[in-house]
Amino acid sequence: MLQTLYSLPFYILDPPNIKLRIQIAKPSSFFIFCCILLSYFLVTGGIIYDVIVEPPSVGATVDEHGHSRPVAFMPYRVNGQYIMEGLASSFLFTIGGLGFIIMDQTHAPGKTNLNRLLLTSMGFIFILVSFFTTWLFMRMKLPSYLQP
Repeated sequence: MLQTLYSLPFYILDPPNIKLRIQIAKPSSFFIFCCILLSYFLVTGGIIYDVIVEPPSVGATVDEHGHSRPVAFMPYRVNGQYIMEGLASSFLFTIGGLGFIIMDQTHAPGKTNLNRLLLTSMGFIFILVSFFTTWLFMRMKLPSYLQP
C-alpha cells in the first residue's frame, strides 16, 4: 500500500537545524539611492517598451532632395519612440528629479549661506532645463502641441 504524507514521521518534514554564520554587509544609503535612480532612469526611458517592441535606435526620413536623413524623434506618435528618444527623455526626467532632490538638500543643517545659494540655483536650473527641454522635445514630436 502507498504511504500517505500523514503516515510519515514528522521529523522528515522539519527543516534541518543548521546555523550558518554568513555576514552580509549592509549596503550604504548612497548605493541604494543609485540603484533606485538607475531603475527610475530605465523605466522612464521605456526599457520595457524597447524590449517588447524592439524599435530601432534612430529613424530615417527622406528630405526634398531624396537623401536619407536620420531623425531622433518618432513624429506624430505619442505612444511610439526610438531608443535614443527614450534615453534622452529619461535623462531629462532624471535631471529634473535630481533638481528637486538638490533643492531639498538646501534645508540640511550645517550649510553655509553660500552653499545654500549654490544648491538652490543649481537645483532651480536643473528643473528649468529639464522642463523646457522636455517641452521642446514634445513640440518636435507633435508640432501642433499646445497650440490654440
